Amino acid sequence: MVFFLEEPSAREMLNGLLPRVLPPTVTFQYVVFEGKQDLEKQVGRKLRGWQPPLPLFIVLRDQDGGSCSDIKRNLIAICAKAKRPDTLVRIACHELESWYLGDLCAVELGLGIDRLSSRQRQRKFKCPDNLANAAQELSRLTGGRYQKVSGSRDIGMWLNPERNKSDSFRAFINGVRRLADASAEVEFV
Repeated sequence: MVFFLEEPSAREMLNGLLPRVLPPTVTFQYVVFEGKQDLEKQVGRKLRGWQPPLPLFIVLRDQDGGSCSDIKRNLIAICAKAKRPDTLVRIACHELESWYLGDLCAVELGLGIDRLSSRQRQRKFKCPDNLANAAQELSRLTGGRYQKVSGSRDIGMWLNPERNKSDSFRAFINGVRRLADASAEVEFV
């Protein structure tokens, strides 16, 4: 699997998460861009330039202030134009930190903050994808202990898809698992 990511923090999170949620036969590679504009500008060229054997491709981008459906539609069109319409496109609504706020137990364990997970019952953490300022909320909630790259590394190893309240996180995990399962079935046929 090759993941096209808009920032290094996503890679750090995935390094801790993916080996725990996918079969050990699945290998990963990350192509990290310098932000969402760089990703959208270069991902088509990167997809076209990939030589066989062709891996499974996944594009992950934050929603930030844009329309989730418009962003996804644009990325799908870029992938199709690059002759890779089978690329999985997922959007973190509103941003990667929403995924962390969806699993405050992972934040508690990753950053060593006692009793943080009890806040998961608060209304705003029941649907973290609705928070437009998730990074600020996470920084405030952790007393400034959350740092984008190191925090993603520390939290990623504890994220649990079964308890995570973020719909976009669960959609990402389900899509990646589906790709891995479909790939395993093809290899055995």
